[in-house]
Amino acid sequence: MVAVLPGDGIGPEVTAQAVKVLEAAAAREGLTVRCRHLPVGGAAIEETGEPLPDEVLRACRQVDAVLLGAVGGPRWDGLPAERRPESGLLALRQGLGLWANLRPVKLYPALAGASPLRGDLVARGVDIMVVRELSGGLYYGKPSGRWADGSGYLAVDTMWYQSRQIERVARLAFDLAAGRTGRLTSVDKANVLSTSRLWRETVENLRAEYPGVAVEHMYVDAAAMEMVLRPWRLDVLVTENTFGDILSDLGGALVGSLGLLPSASLGDEGPGLFEPVHGSAPALAGQDRANPLGAILSAALLLRYCGAGERAVRAALRIEAAVGGVLEAGYRTPDLEETGSRPAGTAGYRVVGTAAMGDLVAEAIREG
Repeated sequence: MVAVLPGDGIGPEVTAQAVKVLEAAAAREGLTVRCRHLPVGGAAIEETGEPLPDEVLRACRQVDAVLLGAVGGPRWDGLPAERRPESGLLALRQGLGLWANLRPVKLYPALAGASPLRGDLVARGVDIMVVRELSGGLYYGKPSGRWADGSGYLAVDTMWYQSRQIERVARLAFDLAAGRTGRLTSVDKANVLSTSRLWRETVENLRAEYPGVAVEHMYVDAAAMEMVLRPWRLDVLVTENTFGDILSDLGGALVGSLGLLPSASLGDEGPGLFEPVHGSAPALAGQDRANPLGAILSAALLLRYCGAGERAVRAALRIEAAVGGVLEAGYRTPDLEETGSRPAGTAGYRVVGTAAMGDLVAEAIREG
């Protein structure tokens, strides 16, 4: 059972395509996918008055995986922080016990022209797994808020980390690196932040347990520069909550569009949360212009990490191959058209809408 939370803005549009492709890939491997649609974010506020109703969280805890679209929009910007749609997303992550967010940043060869990087840099490839700690840092630290202080206002956000939080996400990153190229970059700001010094010490203490993994420590500003100047040097990148949020969005720029990036949020047990990295983009809602590939590739991650075995992993591979094939065939959503990307070896491309892109990927799976 999959809980589908379409959310706000373009969320319902891209999520519908992800479900379509998920069902097609599962059917090719003899798997049955049952979906239960539930409100979250602004949609839940309109329906129940809360960004994450208790009954929605309870339902999400009882399924095998959660597929999310996006939350937020200007309609709810005037609400108190604890009532805004984004607070529902943070509460969902916390309520499901999620502590690691995987964000693959991969440049498809057909989209080489969509990257702002020079051709010689693109030719060396971009394939980075960003592992973002999800349970601590500024987003959850207390105190947090804004107060009048007599001369104006004082605003405070608190960054905190426990060594156990760092250790568990670092172990996951070490394991991922061991299964890839054996290179792990740990990102922090240990020259100025106490939390980063604890981060670096904790990662360093694990090094001896993974002799096959080469570990490099890097300040976050240097890591951002490295992603632009020498992205091929990076394989698995592990970092805290805020840094991971920012660096993975930079990854979206490197590969041509934030609309291409999926993510998987995982915990110790229970369902994972799978969602595209992009936001709700309310200006595009209802126009059939949004790129659904990030949501579709999130469905592939769902199949990889939902615990359904080898057939589910094969279904995930089918989705990833179909996305690559559709891009190679020259199909583009409007965000990719705007970058000037062109399919390799051809003079042009064909621009399609959200639903048509989903149809193309699903059809490629059925025919593959």
